[in-house]
Amino acid sequence: MESLYYSFIIPVYNRPDEVQELLESLAKQEYGKPFEIVIVEDGSTKDSAAVVEAFTEQLQISYYQKPNSGPGDSRNYGMRKAKGNYFIVLDSDCIIPPQYLMEVEKEQNTRFVHCFGGPDAAHESFSKIQKAINYAMTSVLTTGGIRGNKNAVGKFQPRSFNMGISKQAFEATQGFGNIHPGEDPDLTFRIWNAGFETRLFSEAYVYHKRRIDWDKFKLQVQKFGMVRPILNKWHPNTAKITYWFPTVFFIFSILAVFAPLFGFYLPLKMLASYFIVLFVESLVRNKNLEIAFLSLYAVIIQFFGYGWGFLKSTLLVNFSGKEPEEVFPKLFFKN
Repeated sequence: MESLYYSFIIPVYNRPDEVQELLESLAKQEYGKPFEIVIVEDGSTKDSAAVVEAFTEQLQISYYQKPNSGPGDSRNYGMRKAKGNYFIVLDSDCIIPPQYLMEVEKEQNTRFVHCFGGPDAAHESFSKIQKAINYAMTSVLTTGGIRGNKNAVGKFQPRSFNMGISKQAFEATQGFGNIHPGEDPDLTFRIWNAGFETRLFSEAYVYHKRRIDWDKFKLQVQKFGMVRPILNKWHPNTAKITYWFPTVFFIFSILAVFAPLFGFYLPLKMLASYFIVLFVESLVRNKNLEIAFLSLYAVIIQFFGYGWGFLKSTLLVNFSGKEPEEVFPKLFFKN
């Protein structure tokens, strides 16, 4: 294995405050070797130039501005410009722990891999809503259990808020496509098809702020549900029955609420038991009653939004006779 020189690839759109926090955390890395930071301003009207300038003496930063073409294309742009031979893709709303690069290096020295992903965690400074949403997105009791972790179903699928890819794998696949969201699993599947392995680096976590409110969260998870049938159509060998779980839960929940009207109480008891388990796990993890209650609301939005989006997309993508780009044009960027 050749010596690795890491380039962080960070697309940003109108988020100088986030870039400030992210660069502050990268300046505190305990990694003893040089690394590069590539910031790609994706058509922002509120740029981060002044923020970047303030860190040029502490960090090796390459800063580019380009017309808006979406996060996937901006990441590809950054990787083509980068000087490193291994790229680490981050979202701008992440904070990086000081040991992050040391953990990455430790894993690569143990068993090198051309593509890795790391988990996300909730920082103590996050709001209660952010922590509740983080719980819903990462718990093994929700869709977090099938999104990608040590116990995930099938091979690990990295997510682009915290994803590493070698220059060799990038050149073999040409990077991210123009779908969004869903560009990260699409790239992962093409990485597999090119003969490369993916792996979870469990200790290389980031604090992912998820700049979001309830309405945005609902829209986000609905889009996640909508893109999965498209990915199933593009990569049929990756389709799994587990992707139907949120839709089944969505339908079961509706039936459970009305079942007592017909004398059937077991479905509602099962649903209540599940939410009690969720509440307890969130309470243990977050040590806060309000966050535990908010976590239940986050899980409901997650399952109902994803489940409905998945069902609608499955029907339209498979039976409308149209291509996905025609059915859901807002899920695609024109590069």
